[in-house]
Amino acid sequence: MTQGVGDLDRSIGYALKQAATALRTAMETALRPLGLTVSQYSCLEVLGQRPGVSASELARGVFVTRQSMHALLLGLEERGLLERAAAAPHGRALPTQLTAAGRATLAEASGIVAGVERRMTAAFDSAALERLRADLAACVNALSDHAEP
Repeated sequence: MTQGVGDLDRSIGYALKQAATALRTAMETALRPLGLTVSQYSCLEVLGQRPGVSASELARGVFVTRQSMHALLLGLEERGLLERAAAAPHGRALPTQLTAAGRATLAEASGIVAGVERRMTAAFDSAALERLRADLAACVNALSDHAEP
């Protein structure tokens, strides 16, 4: 007989979901004055760090579907925060990059998000933060190495 998750107060997966939800909610609230959602901010951040990345790579980096990424890109492009080439230099992928307005918005948004993250981790010293990062990476690796339905 298999054992279930048990007490939710002791479930690591449930605690991770609560933390992720609290982080997303705090980020959405903090980014609202800039007119950005977390997904839009994430898109700008990935583009800021990896200019010219394809929409498919961007979707993977932002954790959305390619269809959702298309809508995100259109909205950010309409706001003048990014630009895409009219024609692909090779293949079908249209490289995307931030505009000057996009870089300025990203700089402000990135500072805001860093503040949210500092607030979230204020109770940790630097050694505990490094341990938390390592432990979370180990969780990701464990599930990536043993992908099961």
